[in-house]
Amino acid sequence: MVDTHDTASRARTRQAIIDAAIAVLGKNLSAPLGDVATAADVGRTTLHRYYPERSDLLHAVQAECVVRLKRATERARLDEGTGAEALRRLCEEFFDLGDVLSVVFSDPQCLEDVDWGEQGTSQDHFKAAIERGHRDGSIDPDLPASWLETVLWSQLYAAWSYVGEQGESRHQVLRMMVRTLTGAISPR
Repeated sequence: MVDTHDTASRARTRQAIIDAAIAVLGKNLSAPLGDVATAADVGRTTLHRYYPERSDLLHAVQAECVVRLKRATERARLDEGTGAEALRRLCEEFFDLGDVLSVVFSDPQCLEDVDWGEQGTSQDHFKAAIERGHRDGSIDPDLPASWLETVLWSQLYAAWSYVGEQGESRHQVLRMMVRTLTGAISPR
């Protein structure tokens, strides 16, 4: 018989390690695992029981980043409203990922070999939202989806860097980022 309390406790410990790894590695991708263990409030032995090798932990972090990015994309409801509204919602949802973005920005390669599963569908929704924006007049038709995806990631990077370097509130930086992005995509 499986002890559900033990299973739930292990799941909480595993999640605490992953959350700590995302926070620590987002600041310094080469941080020692001892820093991750300390941030997770577990011993190194416990961390190694869950993730025997650094690569095991990195794979778990990658998988968690993918899950969180997928959830954020779903919450953005890319198939609703004008194209510009959908892009703004996606920008806001991704901005709220904070530490996940820090990991992605620290090592963009970390997401390249990951099996996104239904991610093709998310990409299709993004492209459809941009094309809808071209048709509904909310997004400049001279700006293709591939360019706007690059602009979105660039703005997210700039915003998170600004929060860290300037000490501005996340709310204020998000407002400035959305304003900048909205201005950049609007038809002239």
